[in-house]
Amino acid sequence: MSAKPAQPANSVGLVSPKTQHFNEALTLESGSTLNGFDLVYETYGQLNADKSNAILICHALSGDHHVAGYHSDSDRKPGWWDSCVGPGKPIDTDKYFVIAPNNLGGCSGSTGPTTMNPDTGQPYGPEFPIVTVGDWVKSQAMLADVLGIERWAAVIGGSLGGMQVMQWSFDYPDRIRNAFVIAAAPKLSTQNIAFNEVARQAIMNDQDFHGGHYNEHNVVPNRGLMLARMLGHITYLSDDVLDEKFGRELRDGRIKFGYDVEFQVESYLRYQGRSFVDRFDANSYLLLTKCLDYFDPASRFGSLASAFRGATAKFYVISFSSDWRFSPARSREILRALLDADQDVTYAEIESKQGHDSFLMPIPRYHEVLRTALNRIHRKL
Repeated sequence: MSAKPAQPANSVGLVSPKTQHFNEALTLESGSTLNGFDLVYETYGQLNADKSNAILICHALSGDHHVAGYHSDSDRKPGWWDSCVGPGKPIDTDKYFVIAPNNLGGCSGSTGPTTMNPDTGQPYGPEFPIVTVGDWVKSQAMLADVLGIERWAAVIGGSLGGMQVMQWSFDYPDRIRNAFVIAAAPKLSTQNIAFNEVARQAIMNDQDFHGGHYNEHNVVPNRGLMLARMLGHITYLSDDVLDEKFGRELRDGRIKFGYDVEFQVESYLRYQGRSFVDRFDANSYLLLTKCLDYFDPASRFGSLASAFRGATAKFYVISFSSDWRFSPARSREILRALLDADQDVTYAEIESKQGHDSFLMPIPRYHEVLRTALNRIHRKL
């Protein structure tokens, strides 16, 4: 009797990351230069003959290139958007060739604080320059050039990924047919910048941070990174979903009059913090939150409508009712600017309980919206 397959039938199955090295120097918006860099990425599905069916997926702050499938049969979990990407799923890999890169400055293989600086022979660490959403999009365009993709059928992203989608429409309007901006905002609110600053201070004030040179001291600022993740995770969830999942439930069934874990929600947040420390780099977290803070196309173009005026893509803007990190009102700002710029846009607000993390969830109405739009796009290819 044969062993049961490790992956579901509608999974992309086992996948292996690829690495594209670029020898040319990349000048960043900050004025710094990377003398060559790597982008790690994964692909799913097959590129058609005229290379018109390619979709770019842009990841959010703590995401990476591993969007769907499994790296080995022993993997406990698939990629971060496996519910949405695969055969017969909303982003259907029987129809589309899907590409997902790990952004510069991340810690999953692309050039960033954890990788080697060719100029010094040592890891970049805190010396890695701050990058912007524009820098990411420029590097993604370079990857598209290598793969021979002149124009994306669609660029799709949630949260910080949605900001990259907008940047594509500003910087490379002729290279994107359709833009899916999901659970995003045209810029961070003051409150969101404040959340990011508290997270950064938690990391930088960890006694093991050492100005970002913690690897040289053979330590990791676990406590600070854990606190940063716990804070961030609270903002990704809604009050309703936390109350429904945990309420005021006590872990041991009684009050113990102390400062150790008593409520189930405390245990959950500590677990999320500890698991994040195992997979993420503190310097990368600092850098990526700054990238979020700096995104503000209206300041560059004079107004958000002016930023969108040169776009040629069809836009799909999606928000979620319980998202208070990037609320539906922020998506409607994007919608208003697109309408003022006389752009073709469809807007959907999805009812959900899951807060900002809704864009990662298999919510039926949400998946229906994506599937319908992408099927329509595919028929026009």
